[in-house]
Amino acid sequence: MSEVANQSWSIVVLCYNEAENIERVLEDVQAKLAVISKDKGEIILVNDGSLDGSDAVIKGLLKVAVNKNIKYVHHPVNLGIGKALHSGYEQASGDNVVMVPGDGQFDLAELIPYKNIPPKTILAFYRVENTTYTLSRNILSLFNNVLNWLFIGLKLKDVNWVKVYKNSALQDLTLEINSSLVESEICSKLIHLGHQALEVKSKYLPRQAGESKGASWAIIKQAIIDIPILIIVFRRFKRKNKL
Repeated sequence: MSEVANQSWSIVVLCYNEAENIERVLEDVQAKLAVISKDKGEIILVNDGSLDGSDAVIKGLLKVAVNKNIKYVHHPVNLGIGKALHSGYEQASGDNVVMVPGDGQFDLAELIPYKNIPPKTILAFYRVENTTYTLSRNILSLFNNVLNWLFIGLKLKDVNWVKVYKNSALQDLTLEINSSLVESEICSKLIHLGHQALEVKSKYLPRQAGESKGASWAIIKQAIIDIPILIIVFRRFKRKNKL
């Protein structure tokens, strides 16, 4: 007999120019949420300034969605993944919160064995079938992991992939990073406070439509700018929260 879900979930879906993917992803999120959450759970859909008609597609989908507990956050202009994550996490009210990309490259079925997350646990998925990454993206990912380890002591296999947080712990944090490095900030702070990272292998599904934006020059540039800021932020956090 499968484990009974006794915790509520918030699933944050990030969307930037995913008009061709978002319907399929939203349907899958609703189906999986019905399995892993003790109630209907909630979906927080963040549209980060899409220019491909995603807004109209999403509004149409909301009218016919099975799960009516959907919060729609629309950024009129693209603010970047960091700001989008802030917007999504701030809206979360479930016991567990997870961000999934709106491109459909994360297999949501991987959440099902982990319906009930223990206290002080980060469920951190890492990609093992990352064949769609270009050489430059693989180098960038390795560089990011090395920086995290050297400067803030964060040893996760794939800090930029899907992670599940205990929402109460996440809401207690004051997040200061606005780029994609915000995930490094979250993980490093929670681990310093005694949270354990449970790392789980994850598939990296091929895109069915659209183009990846994860390694755009704007994202890389902002992350580079934020590296020294992240170091300062984490060191200040450690001094304030000596264990």
